[in-house]
Amino acid sequence: MEKDTGQVHTVGRRKTSVARVYLTSGKGEWLVNGRPLSEYFTRLTHVQLCEQPFVATDTLGKYNVKVVVVGGGLSGQAGAIRLALARALVALDETMRPTLKKMGFLTRDPRMVERKKYGHPKARKRFQFSKR
Repeated sequence: MEKDTGQVHTVGRRKTSVARVYLTSGKGEWLVNGRPLSEYFTRLTHVQLCEQPFVATDTLGKYNVKVVVVGGGLSGQAGAIRLALARALVALDETMRPTLKKMGFLTRDPRMVERKKYGHPKARKRFQFSKR
């Protein structure tokens, strides 16, 4: 936590997305890449995914959130934001750790897209075998 600003900065990653979250005490305002949360994520499921750490710790509306997120698609970005937000809440208050850990919000999801191999149409798919 930065002493002069009272701001917490954490990083979350998911697939190929990287989210940097800046958490300050406030009224619950969200800015994701300079836009409001509901404007950036048009799907309700992505908005809910981002807000899950706040809902789990009953702190929804107590902090202002500024997010800079790059890479990947919207689902990966929402997951990266969720991880960074959970880490920021733990940095602010260590008593939230058991709740967030139990719900799995502090675990980095390691699943990535497997690379395409040469001589194959996709990562694991093979061309049709012909005996003759």
